[in-house]
Amino acid sequence: MKNDQTPQGRPDTPSVAFLGPFGTFTEQALRSQADVGGGELTPMRTVPDVLDAVSAGTVDYGFVPIENSIEGMVNFTLDALAFDHELVVIREVVLDIHLCLAATPGTTLDSLTDVLSIPVATAQCHRYLREHLPEVTMRAAPSTAGAAKLIADDPRPGFAAIAPRVAADLYGLEVLAEDIEDEEGNQTRFVLVSRDGAPEASGHDRTGLVVFQRADEPGSLISILQEFAARRINLTHLISRPIKDGGLGEYCFIILAEGHVSDDLLADAMRALHAKQGSVKWFGSWPRADGQVHDARTHADERWRNADDWLADIRRRVSG
Repeated sequence: MKNDQTPQGRPDTPSVAFLGPFGTFTEQALRSQADVGGGELTPMRTVPDVLDAVSAGTVDYGFVPIENSIEGMVNFTLDALAFDHELVVIREVVLDIHLCLAATPGTTLDSLTDVLSIPVATAQCHRYLREHLPEVTMRAAPSTAGAAKLIADDPRPGFAAIAPRVAADLYGLEVLAEDIEDEEGNQTRFVLVSRDGAPEASGHDRTGLVVFQRADEPGSLISILQEFAARRINLTHLISRPIKDGGLGEYCFIILAEGHVSDDLLADAMRALHAKQGSVKWFGSWPRADGQVHDARTHADERWRNADDWLADIRRRVSG
């Protein structure tokens, strides 16, 4: 373990595990962060490997994808944070995603029989694959750059990878087609995680919660949501996920809410949820990458402070 310092007291050379190998979009996003991207970077084969390294203390931080604008949330990252680790998100980074089809030199589109990539990336290119390569077999790889590395390390006739251009160049592959993603504006959100040490409130924050239902009964979800609605707290994400050690039909809710755990309104909602639901897990409060503040929440904060002052004035009138 390098040390136990948080980003506010970061070492000169922090150690960071990330979804590898070198050449992934994850690495590109990480290197855009000068304070951690210039540290000691360790590529890992899978997202669980990254988070395991952080939990074990062998690295200071981990950096993994959590959401794509086309395919939605990266469930294996969410599940690992919700069920398998006691880690906190301390930052998010958004990167524009452009995918290419790459193969060993001399390969042609007409000769392709198999395409490798991480399933999330493959799903982002469904239209291109249906229109141009309807007969190819799709094969899963641990990452986009991992797919490119597999093609380069073990060249096979007819095999190609869906990968970043930088990975194709890094591993000596020829680009057969560029920008094959289905939608313009394709972006992926990545998160930096640590064992502890959430950053202080920035005024444009996001908080991650996992709410485990006390009982599966009518109105359970409404009961959860009303705690946020009553306080005018905007939710950017609400995802139901099966509980790993539960039976079929046992679900929890993963919530990303506007605000910081140090905000009175959000803290009060968390307190109420814990009292009603019994089990609530917090996995971080961190600045939004876009820096936006939800107007409804700003007005609610002001009203809440006014109401708090009003109640405090009443309590001062109670005789001791």
